Amino acid sequence: MTSSPHDRFPAPPDFSVVLGGPLYQLLRRTRLSDDALALVHRRILAAVLITWAPLLVLSLLEGRAWWGGVTVPFLVNAEVQLRFLLAMPLLVFAELGVHLRMRHLVGQFFHRELIADEDRPRVKAAIDSAMRLRNSLAVELALIVVIYAAGIPMRDYIAVDASTWASGTAAGWWHALISVPIFQFLLLRWYFRVFIWGRFLVQVSRIPLELIPTHPDRVGGLGFLTNVVYAFTPILLAHGVLLAGLIADRIFFEGAKLTQFNVEIFGGVAVLVFLLLFPLMAFVGQLARVKRVGLGEYGNLAQRYAREFDAKWLRGGTGPAETLMGSPDIQSLADLSNSFQVIREMRVVPFSKETVLQLAIVTLAPVAPLLLTMISFEELMKRLLSAVF
Repeated sequence: MTSSPHDRFPAPPDFSVVLGGPLYQLLRRTRLSDDALALVHRRILAAVLITWAPLLVLSLLEGRAWWGGVTVPFLVNAEVQLRFLLAMPLLVFAELGVHLRMRHLVGQFFHRELIADEDRPRVKAAIDSAMRLRNSLAVELALIVVIYAAGIPMRDYIAVDASTWASGTAAGWWHALISVPIFQFLLLRWYFRVFIWGRFLVQVSRIPLELIPTHPDRVGGLGFLTNVVYAFTPILLAHGVLLAGLIADRIFFEGAKLTQFNVEIFGGVAVLVFLLLFPLMAFVGQLARVKRVGLGEYGNLAQRYAREFDAKWLRGGTGPAETLMGSPDIQSLADLSNSFQVIREMRVVPFSKETVLQLAIVTLAPVAPLLLTMISFEELMKRLLSAVF
């Protein structure tokens, strides 16, 4: 009795760029996470208590939490509130979503039979390499060194050029030495995780994949990769929140106009969406080849079938008992035409224009409320309704 490939090879391991690393191990020991990255609410609460709560307490003690003595009190500093109360929780929350979407990624390559049996060792080598980077103590220490050695925390992270609650105060020092570095570490670690994800895809893209040009997803069977990309949307949303906070402070305290930040808004969105989708472009070469070969092969097949159909039904090739009514030939011709159309519509990148638009909208969403600084809510609703109806 012969064994199937599934019997000869073990099931592919779970793949996750977030389920590991020194910080993950520390969170497990402190009961802020379990083995599956649950207990997200605990991690968010701990992060807020370490980064934001001390700023509130110290600014209250120093009389700079509310109006009085400074141009920008703590509680009305939009950039700081949004950074630590919304953007940072989003960065923490994103870990669980990315893990759940990504864990069965490798299995999809095998279940869809995109990887030949002889290439399984190459996939395993790519997985092992990615996991070594993810679990590296040296990398996380390097991120901390970069944050502090580069002097980043000592910069004034208040977005306005005015006297603020952080100017020369204990709250300001905590903000510069503790709160901002923690946030930066979470952010830089996400950039590194995206790098690991992209590096893994590049390694897999060098393996000859068994792509199908007629696959209904229009990307040869790689459509599942887009589902993983959507798991990163909280990261895009967090960046949008950061941008909204920076712009809001400039508008509220310096009289700036939203239109002055068009380059920052649209340029930032374009860069973020590009960086997230760029790893998927590693498959462009294989997808373009599969589409080109598919068009040629199915074109030849269509030519032969169309010629035989023409000879049979239009040139007197049918027998006396054959009738066009009820013949499967018509349906076969239509099916072949549909298959050829699917190949023509096949994309050479494993994402669509709709994906790009949706990711851009998510990133822009936090900035949208700032439109109310230029136009009243009632007028804005009238224009939106008139555009829709």
